[in-house]
Amino acid sequence: MNFDEKIDRRGTHCSKWDTIEALYGLSPDDALAMWVADMDFRPPACVQQALERMVEHGVYGYFGDERAYRQAICWWMANRHGWTVQPDWIFTANGLVNGTALCVDTWSEPGDAVALMTPVYHAFFRVIRASGREARELPLKLDNNRYEMDFDAWDKLMTGREKMLILCSPHNPGGRVWTADELQKVAAFAERHNLIVVSDEIHHDLVFPGQKHTPMAVAASQILDRLVMMSAVTKTFNIAGAHVGNVIIPDEKLRKAFAQRAMALGISPNAFGMQMATAAYSPEGAEWVDQLMAYLDGNRKVFDAGIASIPGLKSMPLEATYLAWVDYSGTGMDQQEVLRRVEKTARIATNYGQAFGSGGETFLRFNLAMPRAMIEEAVSRLKAAFADLQ
Repeated sequence: MNFDEKIDRRGTHCSKWDTIEALYGLSPDDALAMWVADMDFRPPACVQQALERMVEHGVYGYFGDERAYRQAICWWMANRHGWTVQPDWIFTANGLVNGTALCVDTWSEPGDAVALMTPVYHAFFRVIRASGREARELPLKLDNNRYEMDFDAWDKLMTGREKMLILCSPHNPGGRVWTADELQKVAAFAERHNLIVVSDEIHHDLVFPGQKHTPMAVAASQILDRLVMMSAVTKTFNIAGAHVGNVIIPDEKLRKAFAQRAMALGISPNAFGMQMATAAYSPEGAEWVDQLMAYLDGNRKVFDAGIASIPGLKSMPLEATYLAWVDYSGTGMDQQEVLRRVEKTARIATNYGQAFGSGGETFLRFNLAMPRAMIEEAVSRLKAAFADLQ
């Protein structure tokens, strides 16, 4: 796989590149789109070939017979994550934001609260608030440029109105891979406060060398009666437009409740996404992911070295994801001045930290999943934009 290939995504209805001018005032002709969390790489050939077979057949009807799709998921989880999944545990959502919304709808009511460890993926807030629930923010502790869980503080923030905890594992935007011990403590916290745990593990394949992701269902099997697992091929293989995700529920009672809500809302799978997922979860897909992570490891090192050379900027060490979390508080500048330099001078579009909740106010999130030359260009631009600090 040639990850160095520059693929022109402009004019393809690409959110990342084709809305950058409307949202940031930056021309896609000379800006760098480092905001939306998809990759500027082609997926593995097996995924492309699955789509080509569909096109060659030429009939695009309803998808049926999910046996191969479910077995592919079971194979992947067993071989890549050491987690035994039964085929009848698996539900298909239209992506994991939709999966999150379905969970909120199934196990809470308007006026209830949903707990989040913040800063955390911004779409969680959107879903929770749009459904008439309250987002209960549980701030992560920043210790030596690394996020840590703070259960003593969190216990005091709980009000009894919380019905659910959404766990982001690995963590977005901080890139933490939670340890099995930390996940055990999450389980104990959920039991203390009688919470359903929805573990969003969409980044579980995007783990750097030397790190190991443990599925929540493996780390804390004692809470399977209150655990919902979510995963997807979309982030791993850069096929987010397929809008397909797995909601995996080991407990029969929870499965029945979820199935009823999905049926009531008319949720059904997209044939293109199902075919792509089945193809991706394969030995060929696994080999591609290994190559991807080696390449992203190189991107991470180039970017972190560049950020470290700029006084006042600090990137959080990435253990997983391809999303760098950069703290600019050391510059002494307010957000307006930092964005003037990053957007107007360097012509780079990023995600603003405050969108991720408490603790994100002095951060920007940079997407590193692009050809190495573009990462090097981003570093060069940022150094020039902050040259007066050096």
